[in-house]
Amino acid sequence: MNINLDPSRDDLPLMANTSHILVKHYVLDLDVNFESQIIEGTIVLFFDSGNKFRKKSSSTEETCRPESNEACKFRMLEPCHISVTNTRTFSSKMGYNDFAICGKGEKDTSGKDGNHDNWKLASEISSSKYCCDTGNHGSEDFLLVLDCCDLSVLKVEEVDVAAVPGIEKFTRSPKLTVVSELRNQIVRELVTLPADRWREQLDCYARCSQAPGCGELLFDTDTWSLQIRKTGAQTAPDFPHAIRILYRTKPQGRSVTWTSDQSGRPCVYTMGSPINNRALFPCQEPPVAMSTWQATVRAAASFVVLMSGENSAKPTQLQEGYSSWHYYVTMPMPASTLTIAVGSWTEMKPETYSSNDLAAERRSFSPSEADFRCVGVCGHVEYPCRFQNASAATQEIIPHRVFAPVCLKHTCQETLLRLIPPCLSAAHSVLGTHPFSRLDVLIVPANFPSLGMASPHIVFLSQSTLTGRSHLCGTRLCHEIAHSWFGLAIGARDWTEEWLSEGFATHLEDVFWAKAQQLAPSEAQEQQELRAVLRWRRLQDEVRNSPEEMQVLRPNKEKTGHVSDSGSSLIKHGLNPEKVFMQVHYLKGYFLLRFLARKLGDDTYFSFLRKFVHTFHGQLILSQDFLQMLLENIPEEKRLELSVESIFRDWLESSGIPQPLQTERQAGAECVLVRQVGVEVAKWNRMNRRPRKRKRKEKEVLEKMIHSENEQESSDYRPQGEVPVTLEALSFLNTKDYTNICV
Repeated sequence: MNINLDPSRDDLPLMANTSHILVKHYVLDLDVNFESQIIEGTIVLFFDSGNKFRKKSSSTEETCRPESNEACKFRMLEPCHISVTNTRTFSSKMGYNDFAICGKGEKDTSGKDGNHDNWKLASEISSSKYCCDTGNHGSEDFLLVLDCCDLSVLKVEEVDVAAVPGIEKFTRSPKLTVVSELRNQIVRELVTLPADRWREQLDCYARCSQAPGCGELLFDTDTWSLQIRKTGAQTAPDFPHAIRILYRTKPQGRSVTWTSDQSGRPCVYTMGSPINNRALFPCQEPPVAMSTWQATVRAAASFVVLMSGENSAKPTQLQEGYSSWHYYVTMPMPASTLTIAVGSWTEMKPETYSSNDLAAERRSFSPSEADFRCVGVCGHVEYPCRFQNASAATQEIIPHRVFAPVCLKHTCQETLLRLIPPCLSAAHSVLGTHPFSRLDVLIVPANFPSLGMASPHIVFLSQSTLTGRSHLCGTRLCHEIAHSWFGLAIGARDWTEEWLSEGFATHLEDVFWAKAQQLAPSEAQEQQELRAVLRWRRLQDEVRNSPEEMQVLRPNKEKTGHVSDSGSSLIKHGLNPEKVFMQVHYLKGYFLLRFLARKLGDDTYFSFLRKFVHTFHGQLILSQDFLQMLLENIPEEKRLELSVESIFRDWLESSGIPQPLQTERQAGAECVLVRQVGVEVAKWNRMNRRPRKRKRKEKEVLEKMIHSENEQESSDYRPQGEVPVTLEALSFLNTKDYTNICV
């Protein structure tokens, strides 16, 4: 691939050549070192290239052996010599001594770039196209391109999967005499095993990942990618289908955050945005590269390792005060969704258990809810799918755990723990089957730059959500739970269509939260209208104070979803620093879905949404997939002149405020709750303009006056018997929204 990219531009490059070859599974074997702030180890990638790019050659011969070319000698890698008494970071599962990494107690001889002296030549690749002279045959070899940034890649080799005992059952053709073809056939059979053999498949992946290497591969890196080739492998089907990469992260890597928790203890977590996980491990970032993974992570025994995984991992004690944790995922997902957090977390448990809570996890649907059942065969690639599991379909509340620093124990018990069951149950009542079998919730350190982030099986929440009463925590929790369906189980095929994730989650958080609170329909409507008013004001501010080109929800228009012949692409404005602070995809997406729901009626809209989830879970979509199915599945009389083209024009492909939204907001009448909030905010604005007294007596008089005015003004604007609206009662509003209305 010959793409010259300017790192100062605000577009994010996705470099992986996914049109030629796809990663189907990752096996990570990592050590977390808090002293050096480095995660190091190996990753084994299993590929599938199909037969599409196979090139027949009568002269194919075995090339899986260490290179002997004289020009390559200076690039051959030497092992890091380790004292036999200090092998903390050497995995007991590894069978290749040259992959041991310097452990605790050794002098760190790394340079500023993070490369060990013994591997310095192997990493100094910026001055050459490949890590050895390619000669005349360089342009003929297939080049694997992986997304990679802020990593020190130390070694790349082919894995001899044929050496694994018992693996011969995956060889269909006993006549194969070329060993490299035999290895690739084994991997092709392994990655296509049926879903009911997933346990066997994971075990084979693990055993293959421990197989010895059978030849180093040539590699090169640049700002955004790792490029790998094998001499003589001219097509993707000829390229090794199982490779091992030895690497380490860098302390300043943009996918990994090293910090301290609220108790002052060291911790690390990954928050891939905006560059995703390419600074955590070499991978294929484009969303089309749906893969599964399993990981073994080792850390000091005092730490807890949480990760995107279907299993609730327990630590395995190792020698010298270290533990290992193992996680796996069998549902293919983009590599960007994997997350990891290591710290001195404590599992928070309720002080008392309710029998009702325990029974809720086993509660079944009533006959009137039969439309939630999955009908027919799923449309995704084969995997163990919960939508085809009758017991999963009736599980309102999935198993869940809460982790946080011990200093937040009381706050978590008071606020978060009691909110998770009703929020999960509310989400199930709206959308049906939970896509994931369990949920961990982690209160992340104070430097976490958002209110929350959802990944498969795990949600990060900011400590800010625990303040005040339950409203802020509840709405944010509902938002992240909504991402289980929209953003994770159903993902955008083009990441510029961020509204397909954030717009849906923002719209659904109001619906879930109203059900979790068990509000009467009129109360739910008033609360949702108040939030709509706040979001309308925030959207107006965004439009006034942001570049027009960043206000478009479908910036690539008719080219949305298009990639280059190799599969690489650019995410428009993906690296723009302003984007981190913008909510336009949340807000315009929310208002579009609210507009559609009001046009069609809630019953029609949410009935369709359940059908859409059952049709597209486990798949990637574009805007037109949702809109076309919506219009095809509603009666003609309810379409009201809606069309995919008109929605594209008015909502998705234009900057500014959509015209239908302007018309709606101008015609809308304020509800009682909105008027109450307006009065409350006006009162506090008046108080802010009064001269402030420094003397304690005068301060006490002022506080009494505020309390008196609060009672008087609130009683003037509320129905008889209704609780007065105070700032504390507004805590259910999003922090940014609330700040906006008070300014």
